[in-house]
Amino acid sequence: MSKVKLFSGNCTRYLSEKIAESYGKELGVVEIERFSDGETSVFYKESVRGCDVFLINSTFAPAENLMELLLMIDAAKRASAKYVTVVVPYFGYARQDRKDKPRVAIAAKLVANLISAAGADRIMTCDLHAGQIQGFFDIPLDHLDGSYIFVPYIKSLELDDMIIASPDVGGTKRARSFAKYFGVDMVICDKHRERANKVASIQVIGEVEGKDVILVDDLIDTGGTLSKASKIIKEKGARSVRAICTHPVLSGNAYENIENSALEELIITDTLPLKQKSDRIKVLSVANLFAEGIRKTHKNESISSLFIR
Repeated sequence: MSKVKLFSGNCTRYLSEKIAESYGKELGVVEIERFSDGETSVFYKESVRGCDVFLINSTFAPAENLMELLLMIDAAKRASAKYVTVVVPYFGYARQDRKDKPRVAIAAKLVANLISAAGADRIMTCDLHAGQIQGFFDIPLDHLDGSYIFVPYIKSLELDDMIIASPDVGGTKRARSFAKYFGVDMVICDKHRERANKVASIQVIGEVEGKDVILVDDLIDTGGTLSKASKIIKEKGARSVRAICTHPVLSGNAYENIENSALEELIITDTLPLKQKSDRIKVLSVANLFAEGIRKTHKNESISSLFIR
């Protein structure tokens, strides 16, 4: 089989090192420099000819992270890598996945096109904002599921009377899969926004009195929705409220919102780096999940065992 080489972009190196350690291989050496005007330059300091190359880098803001990944793909292809798999723990721009008003870009499709055009042969990511984004790619995509990380932790809590909650109508399918797995009921928070990142009102559909509620979402940005939802759920008599979110974007006044919320804890993964620590935030690592995904991809094995059903 072809030799495997793992490389990391700058923004995701904290996670790439853990993935490489779990895989049992050191990260390859890639030099990423900036010209004085900010332009990015990528140079592999070791041969990748004939290798199966895995490039680990998320595409969160700023845009330089995406550009860095594109240049890494292009450089690997031009250096005669046999197969280039892009490992994107957090796929940025995924929230712009449709035209919800006139004259807007569908950024998720644009980024998918850019990754394909740069020369990637395959992409591996986790908990896309919308499942249909998989169809935006014309190359194979492995869509790993955060439940592989969260389910064992939820079991360890041994909650007496658990119920799953979706913080909005759009997340119903995700919440229902957790509810079905644990054999418990589900409630929905019907959310109305004034504008992006600004929640006007939330109504809870379902009964939460005396329950241990777990809110399920793919990401947390400003934390406004989860903060409001947790308070309303608590006011309706819930015994405890927790939230699990795969991607901790945590922008703006997110940390303040979390501290002022009714959440017992916010359970996240390390697909994105935390800007600051909080006693209410529990971080679970996706390193083993991605390492096993890389191992199975290289061996042409099914990744079905990485899903909890």
